Amino acid sequence: MPRLTRRDFLLSSAAAGLSAALPAGPVRAEQIRTKRIPATGEAVPAVGMGTWITFNVGDDIQARNQRTEVLRNFFEQGGGMIDSSPMYGSSEEVIGYGLDKLGPQPGLFSATKVWTPFGDSAREQVSTSERLWGVKPFDLMQIHNLVSWEAHMETLLEMKARGRIRYIGVTTSHGRRHDELERVMETQPIDFVQLTYNVVDRWAENRLLPLAQERGLGVIANRPFRRGQLFDWYQDKPLPDWISEFDATNWAQFFLKFIISHPALTCAIPATTRVDHMLENMGALHGRLPDPEMRQRMAAYVDSL
Repeated sequence: MPRLTRRDFLLSSAAAGLSAALPAGPVRAEQIRTKRIPATGEAVPAVGMGTWITFNVGDDIQARNQRTEVLRNFFEQGGGMIDSSPMYGSSEEVIGYGLDKLGPQPGLFSATKVWTPFGDSAREQVSTSERLWGVKPFDLMQIHNLVSWEAHMETLLEMKARGRIRYIGVTTSHGRRHDELERVMETQPIDFVQLTYNVVDRWAENRLLPLAQERGLGVIANRPFRRGQLFDWYQDKPLPDWISEFDATNWAQFFLKFIISHPALTCAIPATTRVDHMLENMGALHGRLPDPEMRQRMAAYVDSL
């Protein structure tokens, strides 16, 4: 028999009540959970969307149109931050295709990256991203995985000063290069840091998240589901009875609410290819969040499984 996937599981009886748990029609900003960007106090929805792999569909029109429906539902459910990178194949172009089909989206918080070892290529890469997305200025431009960050920092700071980008940041993933990331956070005038953080990958809690709070940096959590691995591990495990105490109804909301309830976190960016997945993820923007004691209980429960 075929292996039961996370999404097959979620389309069973537990997922059947998803639509009833979400507000009918487009969601108003005051209905969802937002977090403040420390540098400015600007509010952004606490759950955004990543596009690595999921939006890299090339010229496949059927797949592009399907991703456009994902975007449509993302915005209807109050979504804001979309994160991408030149590293992600055709993802930026596919985002632009969808945004063009949907028309202006006032709630969009556009976040992409510079990913090149050559310092003099950053401006050209930003221009290409502007063209592909059809967005100008970008809300957030990040240095992808700290690649040539010294060379790019001056360029991005200049572009920010001229109003071409609003915020700048740096990223890591897979828990790599934390010592170097810490040095950048301590010494550079950045607004955001992006790193791996989820209920099992909690290394950032020791030094990086407290440092982000100290330095007044926004924090974006990538790999919130470990590319689906968390569902492979836990989808057939029972949800705890006390999940209702923070208004979650499924594992996706359990995982996302653990992340966005951390006081240092600004936004989690799960990636998805389907509308029903998007609706499930966006459900984490509603209801109560776990308090510090509950967060410890959640981590301990997952560790025990």
